[in-house]
Amino acid sequence: MQQNDFIEASPLGDISTYVTEYAPGLLFPIPRNKPWQPEFTSRPFYGIDVWNAFEVSWLNEKGLPQLALAEFRVPAESPNIVESKSFKLYLNSFNQTKMVDLSQVQRHMAADISAAAGAQVQVSLYSLDDIVMPVLPTPGANIDQQDIEITTYTPDASLLSSDVKIYRTEILHSNLLKSNCPVTGQPDWATLVIEYEGPTINRAGLLAYIVSYREHGDFHEQCVEQIFLDIKAQCKPGQLTVYARYVRRGGLDINPYRSTRPVLPSNHRTQRQ
Repeated sequence: MQQNDFIEASPLGDISTYVTEYAPGLLFPIPRNKPWQPEFTSRPFYGIDVWNAFEVSWLNEKGLPQLALAEFRVPAESPNIVESKSFKLYLNSFNQTKMVDLSQVQRHMAADISAAAGAQVQVSLYSLDDIVMPVLPTPGANIDQQDIEITTYTPDASLLSSDVKIYRTEILHSNLLKSNCPVTGQPDWATLVIEYEGPTINRAGLLAYIVSYREHGDFHEQCVEQIFLDIKAQCKPGQLTVYARYVRRGGLDINPYRSTRPVLPSNHRTQRQ
């Protein structure tokens, strides 16, 4: 099955009925390796997709609306991703559903999303009184002020290079990552953080490469994996981490993290989130 086949089968581009009673069947899984991820004999990264939801609600047993913030951690080695519009429709299906308490909602979500992803998904729900997902400055040096001319707006790995004579450990970030939804064409905006050890990455070329995604249509997870794989192949760092913090749409943001190290990422929001 090709990429367009999955897109046409998904609810992404359809006019959707607003379902307000619990409906786990709304979740739409998409296999990562068709077409999102190549068939790795040995996956060259560790990773996780951190989803944050800001519009989670249900009814208590007396019918009074309850609110929560939610964090979902989907392992990158899961067989499937969950299509984002179906995820939003699924969360909305709790809106008029009576639940005993927050724990019951969390158990349902963990079971349903894990079944769709084909792997154990960690679900954390927080009350609005909890201090979670704090907004912190983006780590590392910002590379967005390079005095360069941009001529390419589709991904071009040849823009990347490094200086093998100078070995560095550094963190770089850019606020200029933009890709487009492959169906609706709506823009997806993100802050990209790159941490590496190895030959010094040329910052002008890195910025030009990041901007080259500006007219590219793909999903968050695949964009970040391709960026990771391209930097690894072209710049040959010994250690590499790529973390994208996407701006939310429909009360939901997706933040893919890929790294050569088995270290879990923090969930600190950027100023844009």
